[in-house]
Amino acid sequence: MSDIALPVSSWMDEELTMLEDACRQFYERECVPHYEEWEAQGSFSRDLWLKAGEMGLLGAEVPEEYGGLGGSFAHDAVIAYQGNLAGIDGWGGGLHNSIVIPYLIHYGSEDQKMRLLPRMISGDLIGAIAMTEPGAGSDLQNIKTSAIKDGNHYKISGSKTFITNGALANMIIVAAKTDPKAGGRGISLFLVETDGLDGFRRGRNLDKLGMKSNDTSELFFDDMRVPASALLGPEEGKGFAQMMDQLPQERLLIGVYAMARIERALRHTVDYVKERSAFGHKIAEFQNTQFALAECSTEATIAKTFLDACIAEHLEGKLTTEKASMAKYWLTDLQAKIIDRCLQLFGGYGVMSEYPMERMYRDNRIERIYAGTNEIMKLVIARGLLKD
Repeated sequence: MSDIALPVSSWMDEELTMLEDACRQFYERECVPHYEEWEAQGSFSRDLWLKAGEMGLLGAEVPEEYGGLGGSFAHDAVIAYQGNLAGIDGWGGGLHNSIVIPYLIHYGSEDQKMRLLPRMISGDLIGAIAMTEPGAGSDLQNIKTSAIKDGNHYKISGSKTFITNGALANMIIVAAKTDPKAGGRGISLFLVETDGLDGFRRGRNLDKLGMKSNDTSELFFDDMRVPASALLGPEEGKGFAQMMDQLPQERLLIGVYAMARIERALRHTVDYVKERSAFGHKIAEFQNTQFALAECSTEATIAKTFLDACIAEHLEGKLTTEKASMAKYWLTDLQAKIIDRCLQLFGGYGVMSEYPMERMYRDNRIERIYAGTNEIMKLVIARGLLKD
């Protein structure tokens, strides 16, 4: 694909550049040849997760004492960006790395970290987070799944839906109500290892628009008993605060996905218009094509500059919830706009499955919905502006 001259990230260094090259080679070698197969079967293979673990692409943020690289979100951003730039959009590695593992790092007990993190780094444990329910999407305070203390166990009952990595995950963070009368303060999180666990049941792998290779499933908890030590954090009722603290990084990760796909769409489109002819001229020679690409390139440059500023702030611990929400909503909106423009330049071939834009058009749509809808993002931003 053609190179697109986007700004170089100020937070990149020599180590991250080496990681970038390793990721690019890994995705091209281990993922691209098999991606259509994974799209057809509705999930990646477990072998891919183990290979990613061997390559050091899982748990880069984990401190060295637990077997990790002792890296930062910058490492995870590089891993996620290169995957989406290569077209490996459906892999749930970003959720595993940047969403699930940080809960363990920040709130896990020493025993939980020592026991679980090494297996998450190797790919033996695949992570998921079960928040969303059939009747509670972005409104997390109204979840119905319950966790009742029963001696030295908790009995968890309820169901979750739209769970990324849901068909393969075997280390799932489950949000449940330990005090149904306390609203958000009654929510707790549990680290649930599902292998051989009585009362845990997977539903269907959901058939959805786009992201076909991403296993998105229903989960059911039928009086599922987990040890009291599965509680995340020192006491009950901390789950909602934990989720709110971690949402900025999750939303920033979605911005990383969106930016990589914007770059990929432009690369494919520049290649196509240089090769394709109409009315005796290359499509690239038409003024309409040139104007459209000039606009897309300008917007992509602005987007990359903003995203890099957000990542730099996050690495310094200064990124606000409001700005993370801006990155999530604006970059995913822009992604949809640019992919639509690029598809138009492909003409009829843009909607053919053998061309890249068709899948990109389908895959990008969910990003304006998950991790909090873009409408919720605007509410978060507005509340930050209007608070006393």
